[in-house]
Amino acid sequence: MKVLLDSNVLLRWNIRAAPQSQLVIRAIDRLIARGVDLCYTSQNFGEFWNVLTRPLDRNGFGLTPAEAEQRAERIEDRVELLPDNPTVHLVWRRLLIDCRVSGVQVHDARLVASMLVHGVPRILTFNTKDFARFTDIEAVHPTDLCK
Repeated sequence: MKVLLDSNVLLRWNIRAAPQSQLVIRAIDRLIARGVDLCYTSQNFGEFWNVLTRPLDRNGFGLTPAEAEQRAERIEDRVELLPDNPTVHLVWRRLLIDCRVSGVQVHDARLVASMLVHGVPRILTFNTKDFARFTDIEAVHPTDLCK
């Protein structure tokens, strides 16, 4: 079993001072204990890097690229990258039409396309409602794993 970690989960897993960090740590520990393989994509890695290096006054963590690199290496050492490929693009394009995706939700659809192509049935996210339209995957909130 594989689970994609959304960028909001990746951030809380790596920034102990972030709100709900301990919840994410417990949820991921439970997944690991169950033998679940954790995954990420280049897209949510980019979103993770964006927030890490964005200034504090712009809702970021204000880390330098060198500090972000240390955090990024922890992910790359422990989590499987789902590579982009032409099939991911084709599935994503189909999802945009079939699920009537617009605006910022195109990014969520790209994550779902990668999940579908790579056989990942679940995403661990705080934004479960954003994934409700995609019926072939399941969005799981960290609290669901810590009950």
